[in-house]
Amino acid sequence: MAPSIQELHFPPLNIPITIDHIYLVEPAGPIPAMTGDHLYLSNLDDAIGAHVLTPTVYFYRMNSPDRRPVTKTIRDALAHVLVPYYPFSGRLRETKNGKLEVFFGPEQGVLMVEANSEMAIDDLGGLVAPNPAWAPLVYHFPDEGPYKIVDMPLLIAQLTNFSCGGFSLGLRLCHCICDGIGAMQFVDAWATMARLGPTVITEPCWDREYFQPRVPPMVKFPHVEFARIDDGSNLSSNLGRANLVQKCYRVSQPFQAQLKQLSQSNGEDTCTTFDAVAAHVWRCWVKALDIRPLDYDLRLTFAVNVRPKLIDPPLKDGFYGNAVCVACATSTVGQLVDGQISAVGRLVREARLGMSEEYVRSTIDYIEVDRPTRLEFAGKLTITQWTRFSIYESSDFGYGRPVYAGPIDLKPTPQMCVFLPDGGPSPDGSMILWICLPESAASKFRECLFEVEKRL
Repeated sequence: MAPSIQELHFPPLNIPITIDHIYLVEPAGPIPAMTGDHLYLSNLDDAIGAHVLTPTVYFYRMNSPDRRPVTKTIRDALAHVLVPYYPFSGRLRETKNGKLEVFFGPEQGVLMVEANSEMAIDDLGGLVAPNPAWAPLVYHFPDEGPYKIVDMPLLIAQLTNFSCGGFSLGLRLCHCICDGIGAMQFVDAWATMARLGPTVITEPCWDREYFQPRVPPMVKFPHVEFARIDDGSNLSSNLGRANLVQKCYRVSQPFQAQLKQLSQSNGEDTCTTFDAVAAHVWRCWVKALDIRPLDYDLRLTFAVNVRPKLIDPPLKDGFYGNAVCVACATSTVGQLVDGQISAVGRLVREARLGMSEEYVRSTIDYIEVDRPTRLEFAGKLTITQWTRFSIYESSDFGYGRPVYAGPIDLKPTPQMCVFLPDGGPSPDGSMILWICLPESAASKFRECLFEVEKRL
């Protein structure tokens, strides 16, 4: 019987690549924007946490009978999908008070990079866990600074052909243009056009004005998720001195279900699988890092899709912008270390359920009044959930389902954990738990993670 939790290892690699061509891909037809035009970005698009080009990579073995040339097929489909998704061909610029907007200037289009490697797909290992060694497969400009998004292409695509006939597609999508669900919608439209040719797709909807702030702004919640907190613990100093490592674990569906059962309060079926696993990971993280003092307040933050909350009026079909808010659970170190998982699960659940339509409007107004200019990490662990994204289902470009689809690297964000779908050949509901830790805390985290399993 397979273990409930299995540690996954990624091999050290050196992936030599040769870049053959770098060029801009423009929309294949007319678009409803001219030079000098601009598009409004909402405060959810322009939240500080969205100021990134999110990297992902897709690997394909080329077992498909489709023998169309890969590079031309994907490039032509990209040009066609940029007609309905034309905002990707623009650039970001700052307006008053540092707010961003999309503008259309003389240099437009998305960046396409064609590369090749003498390695074969099988030389890269099992392709089951994110591997920082895949970095050469996702293009960065030589002089690119961290978190640079202004005047950058809003999509950078690198297609790398391997000697075996397989290929990888490394993407960097600007988070200001789309959230995870929106990114999947865009990739699905692109893949559909590559697979079937120019065809009818779900009409994308921009409509960022839906999230305009109220006049005057009305901030009705404390928004501790954004608060600047003095780090009165040993967390930041310990992380600053640490040698950081990335760890991956495959968590089986039965183990997730058992965690969920343990997390129910008074036998009520109110806790979701996410609530339970997030609570367990938070407790393990705190114990492994041995955070002091015990009365120090910690935060667990995670993004919540608020589309289902928006009913007056609802978002239009095809909306692909940012429709997420940051939920925040708080607890002292001592309550996490000594408390029951059911109590911690309740904190996560309450934070998640607190994402009402009014909370969304208050978040928008808070950013309008006090626009955060830096990410706050004091006393915080952030969990990102990718398990509900259709990242495998939406990325068949005509060459079959990818072997692996997802992110590659957690650094430089050490206080981050990601829940990924298991892309194995026979999906069984398992998830991949991916976390960055000080090397000195890794064995303790593993011990705590498995500790519940021993009691089940």
